[in-house]
Amino acid sequence: MPRPIPRLQRRCALAIALTTSLLGTGVVLAPQSSAAPTAATAADADGAAIVGENWLDARTVDLMVDSPAVGATLPVRVILPTRYAAQPNRTWPVLYLLQGAHDDYTSWTRETDVAAFMADKDVLTVMPSSGPTGIPTDWWNNGSADAPDYETFQVDELMGLLAQRFRAGTKRAVAGVSTGGYGALAFAARHPGTFGAAASYSGILDTTAFGMPTVLNAIVAREQLPPQTLWGSPLFQRDNWTRHNPYAQARHLKGTKLYVSQGSGLPSDDLGNIEGAVLEGVLWSQAHRFARQLEALNIPAQVHFYNGGVHNWPNWRQEFKASWPTLAAGLGLS
Repeated sequence: MPRPIPRLQRRCALAIALTTSLLGTGVVLAPQSSAAPTAATAADADGAAIVGENWLDARTVDLMVDSPAVGATLPVRVILPTRYAAQPNRTWPVLYLLQGAHDDYTSWTRETDVAAFMADKDVLTVMPSSGPTGIPTDWWNNGSADAPDYETFQVDELMGLLAQRFRAGTKRAVAGVSTGGYGALAFAARHPGTFGAAASYSGILDTTAFGMPTVLNAIVAREQLPPQTLWGSPLFQRDNWTRHNPYAQARHLKGTKLYVSQGSGLPSDDLGNIEGAVLEGVLWSQAHRFARQLEALNIPAQVHFYNGGVHNWPNWRQEFKASWPTLAAGLGLS
């Protein structure tokens, strides 16, 4: 790898240190609801099963899913459409919302008004766990056949269960913040035709761009995991990194409605979060490179590159709502 110039070197080093605090927050336990509907029996999809339901209110349920792909039982939050009970024979389009690093499946309802925003939209909203790193992928783990596979869990196992238990239809869209933004574009590229739309808010969209392997390895190391268990060495397992890189797989996004947003970070008017501005800035150039790749491939995308901004939820809340027309179009909504 070429020797980085000092300025970029300092910025990447700072970004690595910041991943411990900037990409996520603590776990919030969900309250109990005494007015919960009756829990369903476990349903199978590729061997996966719903083994628990905790209804938080009439529209929101936390599922516990036994996933053979991951080898663990994982939580998933589901928000039902308002008219779900009144239309028992209808199937519903599905919107996946993916978490960021060092966060969990509750982040979208904790940090945004997504439940209220989706109340007048006929969509099943699903927030699956991506594990402690928030990187929804099939791990390498030195080539182990037992490596956890969050991608299969979310794209195959969970979709099957949602179809069986919650009448999920075949119209789907996916959006995510930070590492979840990576997941949204990676899922759409690696599973062409599965998602009608994909949106990334401050995502890692070119995983082999300068500094990005280091940032990803730092996220993994933050969870006390060996960095190269993700996809292996960026040098010796380069093919595996390429298979998981949205930039390298961008040609498969043709036909998917896309929304990509990214802040420049610096200069920032948020003097209380300069570190978050720096981290946002570290992602700036790779987001532009991804957008240029789409343009070269003649793949249309709604792109919002904005000055300043911080790698945090206040920016992502605005971007999610700005991206809704793109997501709605991909879901087949008028």
